[in-house]
Amino acid sequence: MNLSWIALGVCVVFWAAYRTYGRYLAKHFELDDERPTPAVLKNDGVDFEPAGKGFLLGQHFSAIAAAGPIVGPILGALWFGWLPVLLWIVLGSIFFGAMHDFASLAGSVRHGASSVVEMMRVHLGRRGHVLFLAFVWLSLLYVITAFTDLTSASFTEPELGGGVATASTLYLVLGVVMGLALKVLRMPLKWATPFFLALVVLAIAYGPSLPLRLPSTPLGDPQKTWNVVLLVYCLAASLAPVWVLLQPRGYLGGFFLYVTLAAGVVGLFLGGETVQYPAFIGWTSPHGMPLFPVLFVTVACGACSGFHGIVCSGTTSKQVSKESHCHTVGYGAMLLEGLVAVVALATVMILSRGDVGSGASPDRVYAEGLSRFVSHFGVPRDYARTFALLAFTTFIYDTLDVTTRLARYVLQELLGWKGDKGRVTATLLSLGLPLFCVSLRLTGADGSVLPAWKVFWTLFGTSNQLLAALTLMMLALWLKRTGKRWQLAAVPMAFMLVMTLWSLGRLIWTAISRWLAGGPVPDTVAVVAMLLMTLSVLLLVEAAVRLRRGAPQAP
Repeated sequence: MNLSWIALGVCVVFWAAYRTYGRYLAKHFELDDERPTPAVLKNDGVDFEPAGKGFLLGQHFSAIAAAGPIVGPILGALWFGWLPVLLWIVLGSIFFGAMHDFASLAGSVRHGASSVVEMMRVHLGRRGHVLFLAFVWLSLLYVITAFTDLTSASFTEPELGGGVATASTLYLVLGVVMGLALKVLRMPLKWATPFFLALVVLAIAYGPSLPLRLPSTPLGDPQKTWNVVLLVYCLAASLAPVWVLLQPRGYLGGFFLYVTLAAGVVGLFLGGETVQYPAFIGWTSPHGMPLFPVLFVTVACGACSGFHGIVCSGTTSKQVSKESHCHTVGYGAMLLEGLVAVVALATVMILSRGDVGSGASPDRVYAEGLSRFVSHFGVPRDYARTFALLAFTTFIYDTLDVTTRLARYVLQELLGWKGDKGRVTATLLSLGLPLFCVSLRLTGADGSVLPAWKVFWTLFGTSNQLLAALTLMMLALWLKRTGKRWQLAAVPMAFMLVMTLWSLGRLIWTAISRWLAGGPVPDTVAVVAMLLMTLSVLLLVEAAVRLRRGAPQAP
């Protein structure tokens, strides 16, 4: 089967979904551009800053499109075959993920740009609010842990890691310079855009010639040193005003990701690549994992992501200048992420079952596959691999500091900390657990050393999907109280709850069974899984009680 037909079919389906179901949601939520948004009413130049639709779409897309839609589909396809992954990406993106993101963004705007955590307080009361705060904070810490380790692994990759590290560092510096040019020098955006995009291209081109390789230090080997450097970066970037780095970096990253996505999709159209990998391997993977529920928590962000709801309501809603933009930014960006997932999936589909590449790490599978697609334009494979790996780290970079900022928001809200001291303390605490986790020496059952991201990936995917389910639960309550069709949120919520609680139950049961059989005490992953399961059940009980009691009509 030719890949071009699959790519064309997905593009047509997503376009139709945006024009039909997306517009239906926008109409049903009664978006009104005459109603001033919080970004306009509370403009403070730090967190609240109105942004144009295109500018905000790029920034939001780069914030949500992290490693999840790349790593998840690749792992899922290698384990179960490409067909179930493709079906879940398409159907999940349209009816689960995009609906979740749109409703989170529109709901936040209607609640004064409150986070989904604060919206939970409105609809579930103080007890539900505190439970959800704790759940969200833990989930965000797992995002930071997994993505920090993935980035450091890319930077220390023997062949191309140094060049990727250089290009990534230059990319961040250019983001800061662009922010200063726009804010301080009042440089018009129409001139800043081509100028800084050209500099990003130069950074990619010349990065490999100036590889940045860190030596072993008292902190540990180069990868552990990079972990610390990245977390220090997160500390600084998450405390800076959004115009300094978040907005311009996200804007540049959006264009970069658009180019990556376009190159991948067009390469699929024109390359004449054929599908080699099996469409379906079995209901159980070669490693003994069942398709239900493992597939759905592994693909994660490629179809639906609770993290997106935190971004929508934490940073993006504070920048929406008109309510109608929620359709493009909320619903549209998730469909773009679905396309990212399809391109990542295609890098597995072109492999034969016994191909040596099928045993490589997800970033290498992605880089090799994307470079193969891009090479059809006459681009040298070595340059294309560097470009692909930089795209991979760009996906992560743009999420790392946003996640840290959001974790800081949540912890400040939970503890009531105000001012600069509260901001710094909450950020330091939010980075403490990830620093501990990425510093551990983690081993598998056979005694081999495992990367931190791989150990935490299943729990990251599960907690992320469970966060989406709980957010949909809150949105269903809000829709019901405002007289709208609450089933739009309740149906995907029910499916996500079943899959995620099932997955958590498997993790917990496996750890307890090993312990009872004389094995080790349940590890960090199992303990956190138990905690997340407990918080989830308590939240569900609280929601049932509140729904039975009723509440005043919500915003």
